[in-house]
Amino acid sequence: MPNSAGLIDDMIGITPDWRGATLAKLRKIIHAADPEITEAVKWKRPGNPIGSAVWEHNGIVCIGVILKERVRLTFAAGSGLSDPQRLFNAQLNGKSRAIDFYERDKINESALKALIGSGVAQNLAKAKPAARRKAAVKSSIGA
Repeated sequence: MPNSAGLIDDMIGITPDWRGATLAKLRKIIHAADPEITEAVKWKRPGNPIGSAVWEHNGIVCIGVILKERVRLTFAAGSGLSDPQRLFNAQLNGKSRAIDFYERDKINESALKALIGSGVAQNLAKAKPAARRKAAVKSSIGA
């Protein structure tokens, strides 16, 4: 059985147009924003046989989905995140927020990294005290 990174590589590989390249670039930005983030492919179903790329750090931070005309990056708890650069342009009602990327869109990497960092910080703040201590110890060891 392929590992999670291999499954996301497969998602990118079977989408050889700009959408696969965009997901690959988003993945690189996400890992640059938080090197400890983990990734998996979840929610495969007949309507979406390749599934969704999911990045987690003490809970889901964001979800990448390849759609017909765009790539969507959804922040599960996006309504609680500050978005001063106004990146969110989809799913603006409810708890989640999303960014739709179209073929010729330029990605604001610094703003996206800040948003991902905020999502991780939000997850860590919700963690139980023991989990926060463990994450803090792990961060100080890696520093």
